[in-house]
Amino acid sequence: MIFLSYRTVCKAAFACRALTVASNTTKMSNPENYKEASSIYEFSAKNIKGEVVSLEKYRGHVCIIVNVASQCGYTKNNYAELNQLFEEYGDSKGLRILAFPCNQFANEEPGDNDQICQFVQSKNVKFDVFQKVNVNGNDAHPLWNYLKYKQGGTLGDFIKWNFTKFIVNKDGQPVERHGPNTNPKDLVKFLEKYW
Repeated sequence: MIFLSYRTVCKAAFACRALTVASNTTKMSNPENYKEASSIYEFSAKNIKGEVVSLEKYRGHVCIIVNVASQCGYTKNNYAELNQLFEEYGDSKGLRILAFPCNQFANEEPGDNDQICQFVQSKNVKFDVFQKVNVNGNDAHPLWNYLKYKQGGTLGDFIKWNFTKFIVNKDGQPVERHGPNTNPKDLVKFLEKYW
């Protein structure tokens, strides 16, 4: 399997604006009722280039799904350690990381998709980054409603802050939820149970 750096992907996104516009018209196939979904594989989301991605592509992989922000106190450490995890375990264990920018917490992800793309490029991100979504509220992305439904949080199921991390096993089941104060490198001991 070939992995392109997000620098390459972002450059392609800027050069192929017409493709992105065309992709935006593609219908996403998310379950009408997230509570009835059997796995994450029933969901789709637009990547940072605006292309619809079926999460079926992650079948058979252990995944970390995380809401990210570029101006949070947790940003530097989380991006660095998520990169390290992907570099160490992406090929050897098949780990996949799905990052969803979100601006619902103190407006710490204010940029548009092009600005977010430039930011992740500056961080040499190689894992998968999606377009900005809401993770809470009436217009929360259906995938995030499903994650919260399957792995409720302390004092309520809602996402409390940036860098909440869900571990999804090889069957597409959300099996663990970790808060923003859990460093990505500390997830290894949990991930090992599912490889």
